[in-house]
Amino acid sequence: MSFNSFSTGSGVSGVSAPKILANGRISRVDQLKAMPRKPGEASFFYADHHFQYDAVKVLPGEYYVSNEDLVVMTVLGSCIAACIWDGKARTGGMNHFMLPDSDGGEGSGRYGSYAMELLLNEMFKLGARRESMQAKVFGGGQVMAGFTTMNVGERNTQFVMDYLATERIPVVSQDDLDIHPRKVCFFPVTGKALVKRLAHSHPETLAVEERRGNAASVAKSTAGGSIDLF
Repeated sequence: MSFNSFSTGSGVSGVSAPKILANGRISRVDQLKAMPRKPGEASFFYADHHFQYDAVKVLPGEYYVSNEDLVVMTVLGSCIAACIWDGKARTGGMNHFMLPDSDGGEGSGRYGSYAMELLLNEMFKLGARRESMQAKVFGGGQVMAGFTTMNVGERNTQFVMDYLATERIPVVSQDDLDIHPRKVCFFPVTGKALVKRLAHSHPETLAVEERRGNAASVAKSTAGGSIDLF
């Protein structure tokens, strides 16, 4: 059964009423969309009808950090999403990077070296502290059959694990490598993360769309997979 958000009566002329989700939560999607965003910060906001939460979709090269009660979502093939959480500050964030490093030293969130530094710095700005942080790591799948000469997923996974070890941020759970695309949902206030392994029916399409930032559209058409709670 699907749920739809709805609005109450307008009440005051010219003032739009708040959108109410089916569980009674007041949606802030319109306000979130209207707020200015930093370069690389995710900006695709929507009302998630499965969780009945406001949600933001993180595309390749983007990140999102928050201390608000919403859900941060992404879809991964060989890319990595690092979910970092500070339980004392009740602040968390997610990134989505495609490769460990840029050959030309490009400062872009598509590369892990830049994406990880950007994620941590944005968390520090919201009061998080390195000694209170913990990480959950997802992705790095070998989603294209026979693509073994340069396994991007393995390289990405090794990079993020080495980076977090150097920064002394413990990895408390992970779902990585293997052959599965994944949909990841992260709650930045509580640190809860859920991952769904998606059906492997369109791996080549997923790989192409991931590079274009459209992987979520492929995920909608895939069936099956298990949901694990971390």
